[in-house]
Formats: sequence, C-alpha cells, structure tokens
Amino acid sequence: MKKLGLILFLCVAFFSCEKKKITHSFCFWKTEWYTNDEDSTLQSQMGVKHFYVRFFDVDWNPYDKEPRPVATLQVSYQSYATTEITPSIFITNNVLLNSSKEQLDTLAKNIQKRMRLVLDKIQEEESRKHAYDYAAKVNRPYESKLIDHIMEDEKKKGTKMPKEVLIDCDWTVKSKDNYFYLLEKLKQPDYKLSATIRLWQYKYFEKAGIPPVDKGLLMCYNLSSPSERKTENSIGTSREIQEYITHSDYKLPLDIALPIFSWSVVFRGDQFKGIISDNSIADFKKDTLNFKKTADNKYVFKSDMVIGESYFRNGDEIRIEQISDDEMEKMIRHIKKKIKLEDNAKITFFSWDTKFIQNYGTDKINSYYAQFER
Repeated sequence: MKKLGLILFLCVAFFSCEKKKITHSFCFWKTEWYTNDEDSTLQSQMGVKHFYVRFFDVDWNPYDKEPRPVATLQVSYQSYATTEITPSIFITNNVLLNSSKEQLDTLAKNIQKRMRLVLDKIQEEESRKHAYDYAAKVNRPYESKLIDHIMEDEKKKGTKMPKEVLIDCDWTVKSKDNYFYLLEKLKQPDYKLSATIRLWQYKYFEKAGIPPVDKGLLMCYNLSSPSERKTENSIGTSREIQEYITHSDYKLPLDIALPIFSWSVVFRGDQFKGIISDNSIADFKKDTLNFKKTADNKYVFKSDMVIGESYFRNGDEIRIEQISDDEMEKMIRHIKKKIKLEDNAKITFFSWDTKFIQNYGTDKINSYYAQFER
C-alpha cells in the first residue's frame, strides 16, 4: 500500500509540473505580407508558429450607401517557416449600424470572395518560392518552363483553406444583432470562426452578448483614448485588466492578445496634437538637441520641427506609452488567475514589427510565453 501511495503521489506531482501547451503567436497588421532574414530569425528565436494576418478591412461607403472591403493586403515573395496563418478581417461598427440584412447577406459573400483571392495570392507566392528553390537545387535556376510547370502543378491542388478565420469588430449593444447575424452568415464547415472580444464586452457580456463563434480572441489593451490629457497609459495598465477581467463566466473558449507596441502622444497644453509612432524611447533619449526629458515617460520639444507630416512646436509635451515589464507580468498573472485556457491556446502579441520586438527583446517575450506555460 505504501508503494502504491508513493506511485500515486509521484504521478500527481509529475502531471502537476507538466507544462501547459500554448501556441506562440503574433498579430501581423501591416499592409504587405512579406518576410526577410531578420524576420525569420526572430520567428525562430521565439518559436512563433502562428500569425493572425490582417487580410482587409470592411467600411461603410457613404456615397454608395453600402459596405465595401477596402485596404486589401498586398502579398510579396515570402517564406515564414512552418507558419499557420489565420485570416483576419476588420469590420467597422458603421457597417453594422447602417447595413440592412440583405446588404449583410451580400457582404458575407463578398468577404468570402475577397478572402479567397488573398489566399490564392499567398499560395501563388509560396508556389513561386518552391519552384525557384527546386530549380536552383537542380542547377536550372533560370529555366522558366520548369518554374512555370511546378507552379501550375501546385495551382491544380486548389486553394488551401485556413483552419480558422478571425473577425475583428468593436461591436456595440446597438449593433450586436446585425453583427451576430453577419457572423452566422460567415460560418463555413471547412474552418472555425473566431471573433475579437474587447475587455468591456468580456466584463459586460450579459449586455454586450456573446458572439456565435467557435472561439474568442480577448484583446487586453486599448481601453482608454490616447487623446485624453489625464490618461495614464492608453495602451493599457494592470489596474484596468483587474477592473475588467472580474469573472470567469465567459461561455466561449478564449485566446489572449497582449500589447508590445508603443507610441508617443503629443499635447500642446491640454490640446491633443497627434501620435508619433516611429520614434522609440531611445530616439528621444539620444536626441538631446531637440528633446528634453521631464519625467520617466515624458519629454518636451526644445525646438519647432516636423515629424512625418505633422508639425510640432517648442514646448509641446510628449507622453511615451508602452507596457513596462512589471506591468506585463502583473497583467499575465491576473489573466491566468481568472481565465482557464485550453491546451494549445494562442498567446498573441500585437504586433509583429522588428522595432517593437527589439524594444522588449526576444528573451523577455519568451519569458512572457513561459509564464502561460507554467
């Protein structure tokens, strides 16, 4: 009996220490799907096996008075290694507030059609790479007939449908009926349908409703407006996470999205003057000629200057916003405490950009993934 008890104890100890399986994921929210050697290295270092890729947006056309797909992803020669992608389509709330049921029926068909066109292009580029790689391997790198033949064989296999499609929309109580109707129309037997869930929709699910999808992606950021002068950090804080993730009653399996992006918000007195997205904290620290540090996350312009297409004046204040390491860890601890994740749940960082990744470092991002695996 003692031996049996010891065996049972060891089994419990073993399984309790076993790592939880998660999928290392990123959001790719650029307008062109491509890669380079640096991207591939970063992907390998972080074990990223999945991307949510923004395929296009859907907005309301006020002139034709109908919803229209816009800003379609451009696909270039690319080779993200062993990567699963989830097509992601952003729909504005105006579409839902203004569309009739008949227009939503047509929109569902147009979304399917546009999504397939992008998938076809991605597959074409993958086939092109495969053909050129093979031609080089057999020392016939410039033989166009061979390359065309390989690409044609690949095309005959048909479009590879994704396992999942994500719809991104910050729906409201007023627009939820139309939104949920559209989601029903978008369901297909060959993929799972998921939807983004904002934190207010999570907390107040009885009022906001739960979308009729297979899974949700909980967006743990952007609760406040950056244009508010008194906002502490519009990207997010651990305090806000605790205020909104207050229960474990959401009746939908969830994946998690966390922010590693940063930006700088500019004010002239109390007047919001815009967002600078291309300058990092290091840029402001190094440029002592044009910027003066006034607090840990604040600088002021020392001279008039133009950044991008925006003009800023001497004395304008910059508030740098990003999630600190301590804040990120607090956010992760609270999410783990309140939300039970399924095996292979996707932990996703927004968004894929070498500048953002280098600001944190791959080791630090890997440590965030590891916290969900404990």
